[in-house]
This record gives sequence, structure tokens and C-alpha cells, in this order.
Amino acid sequence: MIKPESVPDAPADLPFSGKVVLVTGGARRIGEAITRHLHAHGTRLLVHYDTSHSEATALKEELNRTRPDSVEIIQGSFREIDELKINLRHAIHDLGRLDCLINNASRFYPTPISSTGNNQWDDLITTNLTAPYFLSQTAAPYLKKSRGSIINITDIYAERPLPGYSVYSASKAALMSLTRSLALELGPEIRVNGVAPGAILWPEHDSDKVAQQRIIAKTALKQVGNPGDIAKTVLFLITSADYITGQIINVDGGRSILY
Repeated sequence: MIKPESVPDAPADLPFSGKVVLVTGGARRIGEAITRHLHAHGTRLLVHYDTSHSEATALKEELNRTRPDSVEIIQGSFREIDELKINLRHAIHDLGRLDCLINNASRFYPTPISSTGNNQWDDLITTNLTAPYFLSQTAAPYLKKSRGSIINITDIYAERPLPGYSVYSASKAALMSLTRSLALELGPEIRVNGVAPGAILWPEHDSDKVAQQRIIAKTALKQVGNPGDIAKTVLFLITSADYITGQIINVDGGRSILY
């Protein structure tokens, strides 16, 4: 693990120089974009992954070539949440502080009510709701010391459910509610906010161009976004939103107002 004294300081003019952020699911897709953007602004990062070992290792090596010993990775399954919590405590202790927890890791797939079983329910609820709650519990003592923040990556489907994806939509709705509840419970020391992406990245195996164009047509800006839009919003909430808590920011090109 990285020792506090071994981590070089980022340039002092960077907005988050010397601070430490934990990103779950931080090696791929939106999580990777968040990791890269925060690193470019001076952050020291603890990047969690579950099965994406090669991606996490490659990302760590690349970013550490740019700024040595600025990124560490930690593997953990949300199905073994107690073990992951213990490992995270050790990692945060070694880093010396924690300034922000970003609950980004997520699972997304259809759950028709006619065929969904307990395994799918448990998988989606555990990843999208249970883990963010218990990781927030684990991080809270450290975030109180730094007067830090928690950012939950939710979804516009939390408020306007996607047909056939009822368990996913419900899990994200619960995460939105959890965001507001924790903002009340953890204030004034810790701010808790959420970011709700719209059409940012298509699901990895989604090649239905007609359906994609239908979704784009339902946005006010008539275009897809990109992961950098989420990453920039996250940076804003960390560094420039001292009087914002309990809020969900939709980053969706206006889709939520035209749905």
C-alpha cells in the first residue's frame, strides 16, 4: 500500500492537490473517466475493482508513470462486503486520509417480472444499494476528519423507471433516497450528493442503433454525452460545491425533462 510519506505532492495550483479519493468500479467506463479526470487535477486515488484486474493494473501503471505512487488499486467483491470493508480500512489508514468516496460501481441488465429470480435481485440490490451504504459507513469516520464528501452515481431511471428493468430502476431509486438520507445524517461534516447520468455510454452489448437514436431524440440537446461530462460534474461537487448537499444532478442532455 502507498505510505503517506512516499506520495509526492501534486502541483500546488491543481484544485485537489494532495487529497485522496476512493472510486468504486474505477477502472472501466465512467469510473475510469472519473479516475483519470481527478488524477489530472492532482488527486491521489484508491481505485476499487472486482473482476477488472487487467484494466485496473494497466490504469494504475499508466497514471503512476505520470505521477509516481499516486494511484493504488484494491480488489473486492460486494458479495463479501465485510471483507472488503476491512481491506478498505487498511488501505485508507495506509494512505493517511480520505477526502471523498465515489460510489460508482453498478450492475445493469433487464429483469422481466415473469422470469427474475432471487439471484438477480440480490446481485442488483447488493451492488447498487447495499454496497454504497456500507462503504459510506466505512468511510464516514475518515470523511468527518477531512470534512469530505460522498458522491453516488445514480441514474435518470431512478425517477422514470425503464420498462423491463424494474429491479435496476428500484435499486437506483433507493440509492437516490439514500443520498438524501445520508446528507441529513452525516451533515454538517460530510456532504452527500448524487450524479444521475443519461445517455452517456451505451450498454456494452447494445448494438440497437434504432433504439439509441430514439433515446437521443428524447434529449433536449439531441446528442449523447460522454464520460467526461460525469467526471467534470464529480470534480465540481468535490471542489466547488461547499454549500450543496442532498442533491442529485442530472447529466442527461435534458432527457429528464422531455422523457
